[in-house]
Amino acid sequence: MSEKKWRFLPLSVNDAYTNMAIDEAILRSLAEDNSIPNTVRLYRWNPSAVSIGYFQNLHLEVDLDKAKKMHVDVVRRLTGGGAVYHDYHGEITYSVIARLEGSGIPKGILDSYRYICNGLIIALKNMRIDAEFRPYNDILVNGKKISGSAQTRKVGIILQHGTLLVDVNVDKMFSLLKVPNEKIRDKLIASVKERVTSLKHVLGNKPSFDYVAEALKKGFSGALKVDFYHRELFDIEKEKLPSLIEKYKDYQWLNLR
Repeated sequence: MSEKKWRFLPLSVNDAYTNMAIDEAILRSLAEDNSIPNTVRLYRWNPSAVSIGYFQNLHLEVDLDKAKKMHVDVVRRLTGGGAVYHDYHGEITYSVIARLEGSGIPKGILDSYRYICNGLIIALKNMRIDAEFRPYNDILVNGKKISGSAQTRKVGIILQHGTLLVDVNVDKMFSLLKVPNEKIRDKLIASVKERVTSLKHVLGNKPSFDYVAEALKKGFSGALKVDFYHRELFDIEKEKLPSLIEKYKDYQWLNLR
């Protein structure tokens, strides 16, 4: 498989457990089988979900009762970083899953974030939006965050996934996420509203998800210096999905810390 030709999995909609299971199934398969291609995929979350980082304490981060009442899934990611609210109506998530050797992705953590996140910057430029990378893993537009990413590396494979905010509802987000001090909740929400933006805010209207997905596809093709072809999951990947979905649904995994 040419390292300059990667698989692209077009925008799909799955629940939180399936989304995380697909990422891990691809990662494991890349490590096991040299015929599995490096992959970029785009997805949304239905129902909306909160994902927590691998190292986070579930009960310190998420109001589980509120999530249940609002029909919001909660899942633990394989990657680090903080808790993220994934709104079905408000974001697209991307994943880049590739072998470090031969992919062109730098081995240094910061350099790899910069390299992969350049796909988002090119995508935004294609939407006539000027953006900049802020270490370690954020993309800013007019000084405000529009994208964040997280990463893990296992058996020579890098998995980086992150969000691009199409629209944002900070109040809903903070109704689900816990804050260290309830007394400063209002101030914190106001602060986040000042520091976070979305495509809808920047463009003046909410773009279609298909439009954003096409921009992201072109952006990552340019940043990674690869051509994409469409190919669904291979059998080796599909076979891993049922057990991985159960893993991500399992409260023992969710309550790991």
